Amino acid sequence: MTDSFEFPVRADEREPLARVARLADEFRATAAEFDERAEIPVAHLAALHEAGLDRAVLPDRVGGTGLSYRAFGWVVRTLAAADPSIATIWTMHAGAGVALAEITAETMGSFFAEEFLAGKRFANALSEPASGNRFLQPQQVAEPGAGGWTLTGAKRFVSGAEIADYLLVNALVDGQPTFFGVVPDDTVSVIPIWDTLGLRATRSQLLSFDRTVLRAEYRGRRPGPGDFAVIPAGLPAISLGIADAALDALVEHARSREILGAPLAHQQWVQYEVADVQTRLAAAHALYERALDLADNAIPAALPTMGRAKYLANKVAVDVAQLGVRVGGASGYLKRSPIQRHLRDAEAGQLMAYSTEVLAGVIGREVLGVEEG
Repeated sequence: MTDSFEFPVRADEREPLARVARLADEFRATAAEFDERAEIPVAHLAALHEAGLDRAVLPDRVGGTGLSYRAFGWVVRTLAAADPSIATIWTMHAGAGVALAEITAETMGSFFAEEFLAGKRFANALSEPASGNRFLQPQQVAEPGAGGWTLTGAKRFVSGAEIADYLLVNALVDGQPTFFGVVPDDTVSVIPIWDTLGLRATRSQLLSFDRTVLRAEYRGRRPGPGDFAVIPAGLPAISLGIADAALDALVEHARSREILGAPLAHQQWVQYEVADVQTRLAAAHALYERALDLADNAIPAALPTMGRAKYLANKVAVDVAQLGVRVGGASGYLKRSPIQRHLRDAEAGQLMAYSTEVLAGVIGREVLGVEEG
């Protein structure tokens, strides 16, 4: 990797980004091993913290140095191209840590910011089995109790749950979605069902809550405009990084394998198919960059554009990875090949909220002028 960037980088961003670039090369070499073992790369996540990435992503208004959206997008894409499980865990960790620092800024925000900067681990526990993609609209009700409220229910796909010191949790309080920081204790347990197709090293577990106390002092406001949108900005980048890695693996295979005395890359059908996916991948990158530019300039269209970028990135990543399997043939289907891992990982992006189906409905209704019923 290089520390020469194709976009304006502030002086305080340059060193953390250069460190991420160097670490990504190390992560790439071990991605398959952690995926095979379905093991969280704890040491790699610690290395990102030691490289100053957590301080960099935390907005300056709550104690960090505040990456631009352009720099943040570059970080997640770079990590995802090397090891998308690391990129996913870190994005969710940053999303929870930054959110808690911001939404509790008037009460416990400085505490959560200090814990985040000290290297404590955070995880998002928002998605419910019954609420589908609407992770900001919980269905589970928090009951009044000593010290605040209690929650009995479950949250699913909590990336890095087993190493989390703090969880970002939501529930209905007086009929309204309400957000809390939670310290996992013996009322929070992991349901051991982790056996996924892709992104295995995220270990995004199902958590069970049994009268878990949601402390009043850890209650925060609803995330809103002006907050750093870590998750919406990060999810498209995960798929784009996977797509970039899948295309690189495809190209390497096509150049190195021969058929009828010439490299596979000389086959016309391969050239045509690669032209199609590379062009659409470039378009997805451009749409994503547009979304980041809008966000850096605080333009309201940023979030809807991020949704469109996620939709396109998710679809293109799968298409690139599927073409990789076709070009790779039987050897690309082998377990030792990175091609099959890219395909498995690419599929996961489509399922992350909002899924491609939900986004298609949102985008389609907006284009057609149909109000959501």
